[in-house]
Amino acid sequence: MKIAVCINHVPDTAAKINISSDGKNIDSTGVTYVLNPYDEFAIEEALKTKEKFGGETVAISLGGEANKETLRKALAMGIDEAVLLKDESYRDSLSVAKALADEIKSQGAEIVFFGKQSVDYDNSTVGQLVAELLGYNSVSTVVELNISENKIIAAREIEGGKEVVETSLPVVITAQKGLNEPRYASLKGIMAAKKKVIAEKQPSYYQNYVEVIEMKKPAPKQQGRILGTDVSAVSELVRLLKEEAKVI
Repeated sequence: MKIAVCINHVPDTAAKINISSDGKNIDSTGVTYVLNPYDEFAIEEALKTKEKFGGETVAISLGGEANKETLRKALAMGIDEAVLLKDESYRDSLSVAKALADEIKSQGAEIVFFGKQSVDYDNSTVGQLVAELLGYNSVSTVVELNISENKIIAAREIEGGKEVVETSLPVVITAQKGLNEPRYASLKGIMAAKKKVIAEKQPSYYQNYVEVIEMKKPAPKQQGRILGTDVSAVSELVRLLKEEAKVI
């Protein structure tokens, strides 16, 4: 069984983000990049699947040279192979999905894991787009997964509860927090990952259908006002909520 996991190299969620001078990208100066947090659950599930059924695992990432850092972390955790689809240019979700689908098809992967979303753009669409392009079954935001030789039973997170579905291979699974507890890379794994060769490939160009026109930060919050400290402030508060905030 060939098991693929698609991972992304994203700004640390604790990083202070500024917008670049062109107004269309973030300024990466001083920004620390990390493995997309949701992708850690995808990597762990890929490793667990290999441990149960055997086969090979491959991590795939689309981006620039810096993405190798994230791919090496996947290798250190136990992934067998890594492929960098090297492209520094802007791609929308569909263009990314098409490039990933091409590589997954060439790898012959029967089961593909993604994090449920990437924390940079938060579109939460690439995994499902890849499944559609490949003609694979798809289950998103999975929090429980049971894979057997004949079927896959997955519980996915929905508003107010869980939905349990049954499907079969080939399949794309997008992992939600709670699916598992990602393992730490061992010292042996880290040393082995340094020696492994990351395959570099040039992905095909696909037209973008989404263009970034402008990026801007949210407007700063207005300064708060203290109307009073006892019941006498209630009438003024109600007036302001009606006339200024217009929420009641």
